[in-house]
Amino acid sequence: MRKIIVIVAMLLSASAHALTADVAKAIAIGEGDARIEALRAAVAKPDEKTVAFIQALSDDAVKVVAGKPVIVNGDKGLDPVSGAAVALPDTAEDVMNNNRMHGELDNALAALKLLSPDEAVRRAAIKTLQGNVDEGSLVLLDKAFAQEPVAELKDQIGLLRAAALLSSSDRAKRLQAAGLLGQSAQAATKTLLVERLQVEAESEVKAALQFSLSKVESRLAWGDRLGAIFSGISLGSILLLVALGLAITYGLMGVINMAHGELMMIGAYATYVVQGVFQKYFPGAFDWYLLASVPVAFLASALVGAALERSVIRFLYGRPLETLLATWGISLVLMQAVRTIFGAQNVGVENPSWMSGGVQLMGNLSLPYNRLVIVGFALFVLGAVSFLIGKTRLGLFVRGVTQNRPIAACMGVNTARIDTYAFALGSGIAGLAGCALSQVGNVGPDLGQGYIVDAFMVVVLGGVGQLAGTVYAALGLGILNKFLEGWTGAVLAKIAVLIFIIVFIQKRPQGIFAVKGREA
Repeated sequence: MRKIIVIVAMLLSASAHALTADVAKAIAIGEGDARIEALRAAVAKPDEKTVAFIQALSDDAVKVVAGKPVIVNGDKGLDPVSGAAVALPDTAEDVMNNNRMHGELDNALAALKLLSPDEAVRRAAIKTLQGNVDEGSLVLLDKAFAQEPVAELKDQIGLLRAAALLSSSDRAKRLQAAGLLGQSAQAATKTLLVERLQVEAESEVKAALQFSLSKVESRLAWGDRLGAIFSGISLGSILLLVALGLAITYGLMGVINMAHGELMMIGAYATYVVQGVFQKYFPGAFDWYLLASVPVAFLASALVGAALERSVIRFLYGRPLETLLATWGISLVLMQAVRTIFGAQNVGVENPSWMSGGVQLMGNLSLPYNRLVIVGFALFVLGAVSFLIGKTRLGLFVRGVTQNRPIAACMGVNTARIDTYAFALGSGIAGLAGCALSQVGNVGPDLGQGYIVDAFMVVVLGGVGQLAGTVYAALGLGILNKFLEGWTGAVLAKIAVLIFIIVFIQKRPQGIFAVKGREA
């Protein structure tokens, strides 16, 4: 049996009635309507024993012995009123709870949790009760409303009270409830108003309900729009991470690296390996495994990229078709190597606890922590790459070799070494993208295949070799894709984005940001 939730006595009404044998029997035994009526009466004036008994019923941990309900705790029986031990004979019968009764028990427990001293418990209870209250819940809702110290939660409980009043036989109360519910931004409120409109007979109340429904729908529409924008920014940040490495290997070095997605995959699997190490050797510090995974993912992909450049790519500079075919073959080799080592099935990478949950901004708008972290991480990586390319000696050498290799060699720059460093840097950034992707999706041998085409489109659309263009293109394509998905579906949205890019490149082949002046 799950741990019994006990509401502290100080939160209960001073006039609360203790659970009696007759009340316990009425809740547990009999016809459904009579049991529900007895349950609601008990919840209106609860005590600790009532809460414990309702929880036991919800857990299906109550049996009937000699016509009396008994709470089952392990292999022992307990009297729900006195707490005394009761023998459990083989003839004890299970209390049968149908779906309706289970729903009533869950709602009763959620309503009782509104009296909890823990704010998080009260928040969860409010969320559970949305759309599941009626006039029978008013006594407990009034009590919770009167003692709620948090203004935001008090407003939400007030909306629950209004929803409960909708079922009242009093026309004035229904009018009042309809007006109050117009202040809500919850999807459950919209459902409640729609259902009530279908059964409401009074024209004045029906007009009030319709007006409130239009207000709620307007707020929900804004939540959907803001949610689409955030989803687009989130997708754009992932595309940005994927495309940043490609902006170096393809944009600056001119190498069409079809194995870029597999370098991302290596970063994701490096994160999986670090997770396994922490689970086995440092379970107490598991929440910090992701921070350790970042440098490991970068180094793993960078080393593979450096080996790829020194063994294959350096012999193919200036030969784009051969480079494309060679790196495509290498991508197949890397995927098969991962299948051999880790298996063909996807592996599970868990979010740390500090990345679980999200920020609730509106009734239908929640910003997950893992997505927020990835957006911030993408901005951090972008800033680091911009600084490295624009402000450091290595960045100067990379730009010099890219723009004029013979002159850079005449100035004493080891161009072969710079090529390796630059390719390793782009590969390492791909590994960081894989590390981030492991927190929002499945990690498997085919991970990189779903992003390589999008990454090339971002780099080409933004302007080859232009980091600023990569940023604008990634965020723009992410937001555009999410808005189109809402209207046309995922497949047609992809097709529409591809058509847009083709038309754009036809009109402006150099991309959003063209190389100007001597750099051209």
